[in-house]
Amino acid sequence: MSASGIYVVADVGGTSLRIGRMASGDRHASDVVRVATEGLGRYPQQDAADLQRRVMDQLAERIGSYIAALEGPVPNAVGLSFAGPIAGDGAALAAPTIWGAAGGAAPRLRVGAELERRLGIEVVAVNDMTAAAWRYAETETEPFSLYTISSGVGNKVFYDGKVLLGPGAHGGELGHWMVDPSPDAPPCDCGGRGHLGGIASGRGVLAAARHAAVADPARFAASSLAATFDGRPERITNEELAKAVRANDAFATDVVRRALRPLASAVSMLFTAIGVRRHLFIGGFALAVGPRFTELLGDELTRLGCFGLSDRQVRAMLGLGFDDDDHSLIGMGRLLDCRHGEEDHANPDRW
Repeated sequence: MSASGIYVVADVGGTSLRIGRMASGDRHASDVVRVATEGLGRYPQQDAADLQRRVMDQLAERIGSYIAALEGPVPNAVGLSFAGPIAGDGAALAAPTIWGAAGGAAPRLRVGAELERRLGIEVVAVNDMTAAAWRYAETETEPFSLYTISSGVGNKVFYDGKVLLGPGAHGGELGHWMVDPSPDAPPCDCGGRGHLGGIASGRGVLAAARHAAVADPARFAASSLAATFDGRPERITNEELAKAVRANDAFATDVVRRALRPLASAVSMLFTAIGVRRHLFIGGFALAVGPRFTELLGDELTRLGCFGLSDRQVRAMLGLGFDDDDHSLIGMGRLLDCRHGEEDHANPDRW
């Protein structure tokens, strides 16, 4: 591993673009700046091609300015964490939260190569969950699956020193696994219905809580949420819902427990299929609920069972990640450290 690596790391999502810096061996990103992403969230009426141009212009301008303002040596590389699948050639295959579900109408864009051309410095671009997994690869001693439970659901499996991805960057998209085939199943951001991400995400749980409050007003009336929001289900927030779960509120706990059942099925499936016995959860909603999240998920997982494991062993598989928002930034620094320090860095399957 290089002892002199200096990197600029960036994380672009549907809401914000964050840029920071790391040196080889750092455990935290420094001097992090955050701005709103110039994408779908700000310009919902623009078409995908226009949004693609806006975001790429913003990335080049903001990262370029950040590099120019740094004192000392020029960075060895830029690492970009991207909210969408990235193919082996660096092309963004989709970016629903950045330039919309109709992104297929935009030109196929090799994000890293385009930024490299504009910035004149090596740029490595990977999916945001791939980047985050590299953060935990430093501390985990066995294969693991990392999940984010926030506005959506995403995951990546880290196995034998690499993130598992198939041809065309397929893999790690459990949020789009259909778990409810009914025609009136909850919608997903991708345009489908009944996907795990539309049910077990913070957004999905919030919709379920509001629906349950309307469907069972007596049970809702006994909840602390009714008092907090003057009995108006449409005003329930994720923050108060998570707080109610932490306080063992019966209504809130039941809503979250039901939403976690398909997530427990996903964990059971991954364990049964490939033997992964470590499952870590990050993301705003999971971390807001805290230890109660893995406790409730463990209840559902032990109910399902994991072949060959005791209930104690099943619960021991589950854990929460670090309670911060720097997973992808720190992971990009770790990935670049390994990429610059390993002789086999030319193998794209490793990254």
